[in-house]
Amino acid sequence: MELRLVGETRASRRHLVLLLLLACAYASGIAPASGSGGRWDLLQRSIGVSAMHMQLLHNDRVIIFDRTDFGRSNLSLPGGRCRVNPRERALPGGDCTAHSAEYDVAANAARPLFVFTDTWCSSGTVAPDGTLVQTGGWNDGYRNARTMPVCGGSDGKSCDWSEKQDALAANRWYATNQILPDGRAFIIGGRRQFSYEFYPKADPSDTSVIQMPFLVQTRDPEENNLYPFVHLNIDGNLFIFAKNRAILLDYKRNKVARTYPVLADGDPRNYPSSGSSVLLPLKPNPTEAEVLVCGGAPSGSYNSTKGSARTFVPALATCGRIKITDPSPAWVIETMPSPRVMGDMILLPNGAEVAIINGAADGTAGWEAAGTPNYAPVIYRPDRSPGDRFEEQAATGVARLYHSSVVLLRDGRLLVGGSNPHTYYNFSGVEFPTELSLEAFSPEYLDQSNDMLRPRILDPSPVGAASSVSYGTTLKLQFSVPASARRRRGGAGGFGLGEVSVTMLAPSFTTHSFAMNQRLLFLEVGKTAAVRGRAGTYNVSATMPATAVLAPPGYYMVFVVNGHVPSEGIWVHIQ
Repeated sequence: MELRLVGETRASRRHLVLLLLLACAYASGIAPASGSGGRWDLLQRSIGVSAMHMQLLHNDRVIIFDRTDFGRSNLSLPGGRCRVNPRERALPGGDCTAHSAEYDVAANAARPLFVFTDTWCSSGTVAPDGTLVQTGGWNDGYRNARTMPVCGGSDGKSCDWSEKQDALAANRWYATNQILPDGRAFIIGGRRQFSYEFYPKADPSDTSVIQMPFLVQTRDPEENNLYPFVHLNIDGNLFIFAKNRAILLDYKRNKVARTYPVLADGDPRNYPSSGSSVLLPLKPNPTEAEVLVCGGAPSGSYNSTKGSARTFVPALATCGRIKITDPSPAWVIETMPSPRVMGDMILLPNGAEVAIINGAADGTAGWEAAGTPNYAPVIYRPDRSPGDRFEEQAATGVARLYHSSVVLLRDGRLLVGGSNPHTYYNFSGVEFPTELSLEAFSPEYLDQSNDMLRPRILDPSPVGAASSVSYGTTLKLQFSVPASARRRRGGAGGFGLGEVSVTMLAPSFTTHSFAMNQRLLFLEVGKTAAVRGRAGTYNVSATMPATAVLAPPGYYMVFVVNGHVPSEGIWVHIQ
């Protein structure tokens, strides 16, 4: 096997040895090593649409959509309906297939949705009322805003997307959205867009954008600053990471409040050298906030995938962790068990773990731009000692490469879908066919060995309408723990009640290796009190976050955690 590095650079020399080792392993048919934690289940062999974008709504249904410009999908629109769009590139005369679907988690079933303009590489938030607000895309969708309501009742099988033409002031393709404390979306970047804006606009006629020199400064010939990572800090400002550096933006005054050090060796972490990022869980009444950035690709990797002598450079195996509230912030570098690009990072409901999942061990984002899937997720435990934070998990058998995504479900599983590293849907004659399947990854806390320790929330009920709460108020929870009930009755086995915590988690809009708007808060809890006459049943009170800066208005999942074992969540609506 001949290996060539076209246009050898500092980065390519640094990774040549790793590239040779990986190549020898894969040429010998050696599968990547993986651990045994967690379990994979195939939910659907095909929903007809590849899951480029996913968002869980508070009716426990996941809105899934791809792009519209590649031709027909494998999911027909109902009732002979067709999309006739003269600006459509592939099928301007009519397309009778769906490019979006609503997945019902409980029923394990999907129904087609009708999206009119192109949502390719777009972004989104969930409005305070629970409506998915999705913006941008390509071609006829550059400046559009689309809304998807929470479907239920009599309209549960018929409600669908609505679109607003030219709702944005600039083309937003590969942009990032972040919900703000006032419920608006902050929309930043996009290809050749070095600016930000807000949606919805106070004045619909407002066509202004706010220029962002930081995006000009972080752009290189491969771009490497698209889909910037944005996190709402506890002071109300926005932490924005692009390429290899970050700023704290006071968006109300359009002022850079602080500039952070460059991450590690300066290699890029944003699209197409796609790493991922999370704001780590926030403690009650937080005074500190930490951001974690993992994976990516060395400088020059994207260009190396082009041409007849293309090379897939090994991805980055490093993570950077930084206290963004520290007076003298500095990146702390950690190393994952394996290199990863195009991975997703999802906060798990116990507040003690982050899942790093999907992606490849080499190459970058883009068409046909990676050669070695990273099949094994990794769990990162931020509160453990350095060197003991990463644990590799059981591997899937499905390659989840470019245009794959993942979201957390209320039952604690991760819904995984998508992967289409081709310009069009391609199911034969290629190493990594287009994926229309859905899988679930169940972290180790869902293992049967933890069933006796798993809390079950009894009140408020996990089914039915979400509980309405206000900032700073108390939410009363009643839950049961099977092991504790057995012990109190004198039965054998079980360890009973451990340390009880309550977490509150905002579901993410996930696309292109970034889970936008994802946020987990530990709530302040009172004493856990046993309920008299009901063995293994307890009451606990949790105090809601004090302000919308800590938890922007909207729908959150709330979990009771026994030790590190979370319950199934309940929905709450805070405003």
